[in-house]
Amino acid sequence: MKYSDFDITTAKWGDVSAKSAYDIAILPWGSTEPHNRHLPYCTDMLASQAIAFEAAEAASRMGVSVMVLPGIPLGSQNPGQTSLPFCLHARQATMGAILRDVVDSLERSGIRKLLIINGHGGNIFKGFIRDLAIDKPDFMVLCSEWYSFIPRREYFGAEIDDHAGEQETSVMLHYYPELVKMSLAGPGKSRGFNIESLNKKVAWVPRDWSKVTVDTGIGDPSGATAEKGAAYAAAVVAAYVRLLKELV
Repeated sequence: MKYSDFDITTAKWGDVSAKSAYDIAILPWGSTEPHNRHLPYCTDMLASQAIAFEAAEAASRMGVSVMVLPGIPLGSQNPGQTSLPFCLHARQATMGAILRDVVDSLERSGIRKLLIINGHGGNIFKGFIRDLAIDKPDFMVLCSEWYSFIPRREYFGAEIDDHAGEQETSVMLHYYPELVKMSLAGPGKSRGFNIESLNKKVAWVPRDWSKVTVDTGIGDPSGATAEKGAAYAAAVVAAYVRLLKELV
């Protein structure tokens, strides 16, 4: 397995115990939900996991000791999405409990830094992290959405690209081409709220997914290519490698 040295799902106790210490752990976090008709249900977790692996591998070459934890495939979902087959909704209490248990376990192992690489827009961790910062002042938890901090317009042309669109599809074509079935892709057309102030983000309310989109996608994936995904992922990974190096 390519990532066995820093992927705890395939790492061996003999290898782990031989290291004196680990600098940081990475926790990929996603969801289980339909992604248009052409992407896997666990796209959010798979993309976060692939980026985490690549960042850990590159950081290890710079002397940073990183372990990637198993990805969490549970996310917070919108009404209308949860009625679709096999869409799994995790309550905030569940997600907070999972994060705290992971932090407690790492702390007992002597690890004091955790980076969450999040792939699902419905997952909000800031409140949990603030609580942990107060309860565990010697433990640092960081959270990042891999798809948000590199300007997508520099890489992708779709005007609307929110869910299973050109960006996400391109990244999946780069990392997991065997899991993408472009022949099944819907157009990803979407509708806004009937209340204009909500479209202008004067206030927020969860979107009813059954009224927003027909194929569960928001954004046209037809322009997606593996080459676009590789270029975007490279920029994201480079940023994470810089972060990991700075944290040591």
